[in-house]
Amino acid sequence: MAAQNYDSQSGHMHLPRRRFIQVVGAAACSLALPSMAHAATRLLAKPVSIGLIADLHHDVMHDAPARLDAFLEAMAVDPPDAILQMGDFAQAKKQNRPILEQFRKAHPMALHVIGNHDTDGGVSFEQLLEEWQMKSRYYTRDVKGLRLIVLDGNERSPLHKGGYPSHIGPKQMEWLKKQLESHQGPMLVVCHQPLAGPSCIDNAEQVQTILNSAADRIVLTINGHTHIDDLIRAGDVTHLHINSASYQWVGGDHKNISYPAEVHAAHPWIGHTCPYRESLFTTLTFDPKNGSVQIAGKKTEWVGKSPEQVGVANQPGVIDGQQVVPEIRPRKIERSARK
Repeated sequence: MAAQNYDSQSGHMHLPRRRFIQVVGAAACSLALPSMAHAATRLLAKPVSIGLIADLHHDVMHDAPARLDAFLEAMAVDPPDAILQMGDFAQAKKQNRPILEQFRKAHPMALHVIGNHDTDGGVSFEQLLEEWQMKSRYYTRDVKGLRLIVLDGNERSPLHKGGYPSHIGPKQMEWLKKQLESHQGPMLVVCHQPLAGPSCIDNAEQVQTILNSAADRIVLTINGHTHIDDLIRAGDVTHLHINSASYQWVGGDHKNISYPAEVHAAHPWIGHTCPYRESLFTTLTFDPKNGSVQIAGKKTEWVGKSPEQVGVANQPGVIDGQQVVPEIRPRKIERSARK
């Protein structure tokens, strides 16, 4: 099964190029949008759509170019107003320039979020900004009336004891406060690391307090990093975890032989994953007519064993078949009762 679509000459998997599902039914609703966020969405003059891909991990996956191709081809069929990669895209080094250029040239508004793995291999943030042609690690961008506030969750806490830093520092925190105070229209807050839920930044409660002070204008907060599909509420702010385009990480104690031997030999980190057969990505559509947020769904299957079959003990609050799935569920987030 795993070898059926593998091209031994190119070293890539040929992924099916089916357009992902965009039908969103009422049964997909799992969380009502707070009334304040619902009202903020209605301030938009027209619907706004943003194409999202998270955690491609070009430096892990042998078929990452094909996964990006699938995303960009889908975006070309029904072009959104912006495309956004949610971090852990590709290490900021010269040999990865082709995939960065492909993403950048695919849309007039192709935006980046910095992930914790994008500076692996000793890459500095200054080098990353230069390679990715970014002016700042965190920034704002307006998309047809929707203000995107893009954060950098990779800062180091004074109490950091090891591993990847996952923190919003004082300077960035003050910047965030000013952005929330000064903008009176609808906002989408974006960070690679979660600001709420599993694997959230180490000062998440502090950030959540600030976000809730602007809950009347924050329509949604989105993140990657966790490689799960989840939607949660923290106070009056809704947080969406965007699943990885590529895999669920299972770690060194749970090897998974999912591809031919030559793939694992050339890309040893794949053995630490449970890959998705097809690339996962989505489009968010903010609809002022009914004040809703629609999430396009896409479902695939595991290559080889699932994390549960491999024997991985999930982190608290994350359950196989619920958050750990080879899927981005279709959802329509709206008020459960309108006045």
